[in-house]
Amino acid sequence: MEPRQKPRHATSFSMHIEQPADNMNNATKLSRNLSGSQSSTFSAASGSYQHTGQVDNIDERDANDPLCAAEYVKGMYEYYRVKERETSVRPTFMATQPHINERMRAILTDWLVEVHQKFKLVPETLYLTINLIDRYLSKCEVSRPKLQLVGVTALLIASKYEEIYPPELRDLVYICDRAYSKQEILDMEEKILKTLKYQITVPSAHAFLVRYLKAGHADKKMVQLSCFILDGTLQSYDLLDYLPSQLAAAAVFIARRCIGRNSWSPTLLAYADYCEEEILPVARAVIKAKMNSSHELRAVTKKYSSGRYGNVAETNLSLDF
Repeated sequence: MEPRQKPRHATSFSMHIEQPADNMNNATKLSRNLSGSQSSTFSAASGSYQHTGQVDNIDERDANDPLCAAEYVKGMYEYYRVKERETSVRPTFMATQPHINERMRAILTDWLVEVHQKFKLVPETLYLTINLIDRYLSKCEVSRPKLQLVGVTALLIASKYEEIYPPELRDLVYICDRAYSKQEILDMEEKILKTLKYQITVPSAHAFLVRYLKAGHADKKMVQLSCFILDGTLQSYDLLDYLPSQLAAAAVFIARRCIGRNSWSPTLLAYADYCEEEILPVARAVIKAKMNSSHELRAVTKKYSSGRYGNVAETNLSLDF
């Protein structure tokens, strides 16, 4: 068994960009404003198809695989849809934070995407990390110098929960350029866990994405493109106005349009329990957030510009809806 390799260089984290980013409109208002009469013939045809086509049983082929839990998976996702409303954070908590803002949260998230990739962690770890940060910030005031400490500690907690071999504490100290000691990270870990009452299990957007990609009969390009789109939503504070299942559905919706497939399908309608008309305003908000994102925060784009992820960051996202 090979030990986990330490990253070659500490990743710098800087809050030097002090001016706040241009504020986007509230996501709910954005959905309402953008959900006007514009719709293509392609969308109309797709809308008809989602209600008239055949629904496939996506779990049938896994019926004999105990690891897939095909007998229980439908009930599990029904429970996730209920639970996500309890574990999601609305974009209002920054009003109670006098020392940090949405811009700083975006910078922290960008840094964590890079750190997550350096440690070669599973996708669920990243989504849980951001969820822990947001839930903690919604309950506790955090000073600017301590924001990175909250972030790296959330990564430690998420790694312990999701990974077989989580990063060692000394590696986390190193990746922060020794801005914090081991004891400071451990103390913050205890504080976060007590604040959240040890409620760590959450239905993340990535968990929904995996299910929706299966329902969408996704090929490799569609998987990579959907992951790129969904990872990009993590930096947007305003997109917290949407549930994880909605953001996952929107990522699949956009990816399907980009590769020339029907926007939605009968199988997606059945398993996601969202129709195309419900996802359309969410997809518009995701595209809008992507267009308004800072060009200086490029961790997600850099990650998906590599051949390992099919260079999907170079894809022109569909804007014709």
